[in-house]
Amino acid sequence: MSRPNPVYCAVDTIDLAEAARLIRQVAGGVRPAVGGIKLGLEFFLAHGAPGVRYAFPDPIRLTGLGFFLDLKLHDIPNTVAGGIRAVIGLAPSYITLHTAGGKAMMRAAVEETGAQALKLGLPRPKLLGVTVLTSLDDSDLEATGITGAAPAQVRRLALLARESGLDGVICSPHEIAPLREACGPDFVLMVPGIRPAGSASGDQKRIMTPRQAVELGASHLVVGRPITQAADPCAAAEAIAREVGVNNV
Repeated sequence: MSRPNPVYCAVDTIDLAEAARLIRQVAGGVRPAVGGIKLGLEFFLAHGAPGVRYAFPDPIRLTGLGFFLDLKLHDIPNTVAGGIRAVIGLAPSYITLHTAGGKAMMRAAVEETGAQALKLGLPRPKLLGVTVLTSLDDSDLEATGITGAAPAQVRRLALLARESGLDGVICSPHEIAPLREACGPDFVLMVPGIRPAGSASGDQKRIMTPRQAVELGASHLVVGRPITQAADPCAAAEAIAREVGVNNV
């Protein structure tokens, strides 16, 4: 029996036409090659909400695809709550914020998300906390004054996120197993740093193959360049989905 497609395609470009083309390629067919689309900070700063609606139109979104709005909000509680209020009308499935903003900031985001979703009659987006960016390793953390290994910092921030009411976290593949054990089976683990065998690692330092990540307990996989820079993005996405046990692509 096939599992739901856990692959979210990261469309990280400021080219609006290119973003729309990529989304149509991987998600516009009768059987989308991905489980969702991630639109991040670069795209949103360039095009805002109108760009989201253009690149990821309702005919594609209404097929049930997930929509991951990766803004990594990080500010005082009132400002982050305002940021949530500004984007919730786009009906994202997930919104990200930095766990380093602290408990009060995360709780403000949780409260605002629930209130605005109820007010607008929308499904409540799930909030995911950014722990330690996958471009950082232990030496990078030490340079910022954080002692100890990256996995320990990730675990500390993930537990704080859960305590603050967040639905899950962003983590590297190498933190999946300890976080699944620490935070339970229902805590969402959205995992970037996914590279199919033979792919270039790029600027990611803590990486893993799709199958390895899913077997360890990842909820969703965020895959960018191995899909978006492939000669055939749809075929590349389908290959990753099949690798993790999705048969209906």
